[in-house]
This record gives sequence, structure tokens and C-alpha cells, in this order.
Amino acid sequence: MSPSLADKLKSLGVKVGAVDIRPQVEIPRTSSSLPLEDVLDGRWIATRRGEAFVVEKIYPADSCQGDLPIRLAASLQRMALWANDPRLAGLVPEQLAFLDTETSGLSGGTGTYAFMVGLARYIDQNFHLAMFFMPAPEQEAALLEAVANFLAPCAALVTFNGKSFDAPLLKTRYALQNIPCPFDDFAHIDLLPLARRLWRDRLPSRALKALEVDILNAPRGEEEVPGYEIPWLYFDYLRSGDPAPLKGVFYHNALDVVSMAALLNYTAGLLENPHEAELHGLDILALARLFEDLRMWDEAVRLYERALESVLPETGFAEATRRYASLQRRRGDLATAVKLWERAAGEGHIYAHVELAKHAEHRQKDILLALRWTAIAIQLSNAPGLPAYIRAHWLIELEHRKARLEGKRNEK
Repeated sequence: MSPSLADKLKSLGVKVGAVDIRPQVEIPRTSSSLPLEDVLDGRWIATRRGEAFVVEKIYPADSCQGDLPIRLAASLQRMALWANDPRLAGLVPEQLAFLDTETSGLSGGTGTYAFMVGLARYIDQNFHLAMFFMPAPEQEAALLEAVANFLAPCAALVTFNGKSFDAPLLKTRYALQNIPCPFDDFAHIDLLPLARRLWRDRLPSRALKALEVDILNAPRGEEEVPGYEIPWLYFDYLRSGDPAPLKGVFYHNALDVVSMAALLNYTAGLLENPHEAELHGLDILALARLFEDLRMWDEAVRLYERALESVLPETGFAEATRRYASLQRRRGDLATAVKLWERAAGEGHIYAHVELAKHAEHRQKDILLALRWTAIAIQLSNAPGLPAYIRAHWLIELEHRKARLEGKRNEK
């Protein structure tokens, strides 16, 4: 029988379990400890490895975080494509577990442990949040058992940076306690990489707290504590026994988990139907790139066209124009492309006139028609109110195209 990971770690001198874990500075605990359940509105639950403490909150099915519902209404079919995990497509909301940890530090490794594990799942349409808390390091096994019990009905994790931090950290803790990891075979949606794809060009930060303000419209209240203070608040609790200052940590963890639910619902909805939501032009462009990468080219074309119809900064406009033209060439679907261009031209979009001029010149071999489309595009480019960078972009190309087409016409 091959040795387990815990046995290998023991052979290297690593302590198994959390009994001997201490902060870098030894913290003598005072005798003035206050009962957790009296201060934090929680309860003790029995596990095979002892009692675990949990604070719970139930959010009704119609609850929102800021402007967005936390109940998952959209399908996960396209989220499964983005995550490259087909298992997600067949899941129902009740199989999802939202996970966020508060830890003794951010460095990772066997010396870092999670003293709080926030979990939530949908139960009877409601959103059931459970924050498992470790009052002392020697109670880690009980916490991990309680987490495993909560995860038993689930098949997928939803996290924010959890693939890089929360999940590996907990897997290490389970191995050190010689407890099977309950989510080893779970699918996993990490919302941070998706947030970076969608908002890296528009928002200065893609941190969860920033997205709460910019996407959810849900700024945090005065109870919030900065993440860098959280380990020291826990160490202070270990020293003093007073859990009252931890209320801010529970508030922080609860909002992390609830915000992930709202963000999943919003992003899954964007992937499922990206065409109806009111979106910033850069967000539309980001979705177009995403669908192009997924080889969903019909969706990508519609989004590039919509992005070109919106207000974009100069760099975004140039990128949308370039990528749209390149995608159309790759698709080779001229009949559909021409119909789309004609529709867009009827709505006064310059790029559509340019594409139709190209089509007339190179495929229809109709120089007069190409000149007509070019002339209309020049007229539109000179319209008052058009941003200067857009005018400059088009006029340089269009005047060159007009001169070349007139030369071709005169040769005949």
C-alpha cells in the first residue's frame, strides 16, 4: 500500500493537524473568553471529529446583492464552454457550492490554515449561507468535517480566485488531518479569470470588492474590515478570547460569498444571452472576443457589430474593427455577411459601407457600386458630432480607397 500524502509529509518532519500551529509570536490566552454563541449568533454542531461552530443566514429566493439577484436564473451551458468543463452544463443550482476562506495568512504552505470557511448553496429556492469558524487551531478537524458534511449534496465549487488559493489550501488541510477532501472530483467555476476577461479594459480593478461597486452596485458598509487585517483579528481573538471584533470578519466573509452568487448569476446570464443587456461598449467588445475564442462565430460577429455601433475609446474602436474584419474573412460566409452589412448600412454605420465597398470591388467587380458605397461612407465620416478619432480613422482609409477606385474607373 503506497503511503498517503499525510504520511509523506510526516516523514519530512511536517506536523500533521493543527494542534501545534501557532502564530509567529506565542499568544497566551486570557481567561476572559466569552461564549461564541452569545456574541456571534451561531451554534455548535456535532461532527465525527468533535463540535464545530457555525454562523448561518438564509437569504430568500428573491434576494439581491445591490442591483442583481443572487438566485441563479441562467443556464450554465455556456459557462461550461468557457470553463472547459462539460460537467457544469448538466448541473442544477442546488449542486453548486459557493466557497470563500479567511486564513491565518496569504503565503500558503502547510503553516497557513483556514480559520473560517464560508459556504453557501441553494436549498428550497433559498440561499443558505454557513460560515464555519475554528475557535482554536486544535479544532480544525471538526471544522473540516462540518465543511465536508455541508458539501455532500454538491458537485461544483464557485469561487473567486479559489482555484489558485482557497481550494489548494483546503486540500492541504484535509491531507494533513488525514480526512478525504470532499471536493476532489468537483467541477470548479473560478470567477476571477472571467472577471478579468470581461472588464480588464474598462475597470481599474477586478477585485471582488471593486466589482461589488462597479458591477453589482453594492458598496460595503462600515462593518467591513480590510482583508489584510483579518489574520491579526483572529490572532487577537486567540489571545483575548473576545469574539466581538470578529463580527467584521463574518460580515466580510458573508459579503464575499453572497457577491459571488450575484456575480455568477450576472455573468452566466451575459454568456447565455449577451445581446439584450445594457452594456458599455468595452464590455460588448470583451464578450465578442470571448465568443470568438470559443469559436462561436455567429455570436461574436453580432457582438463586434454591436460594439462598433456603441461608443468606444480609440483603441477599442480600432481593435473591434480589426477583429471583426478578420473574423468575417475566416468565416467565409459571404451571403450572411452581406445581409448583415446591408442592414447595418441602412442604420448609417460607416464600417458596413466600407465592407460593402470592398465586396463590390473585389467580388462583384463593380467599381461604380464600390465608389457609391465609399462616397456615402465619406459623407457619414464628415457628419457633425462624430468623435474626431473615429473620423480620422475612417477618412484616411476612405480617401485612399476613393482615389484608387477612381483610378480603376478611369482605366476602363
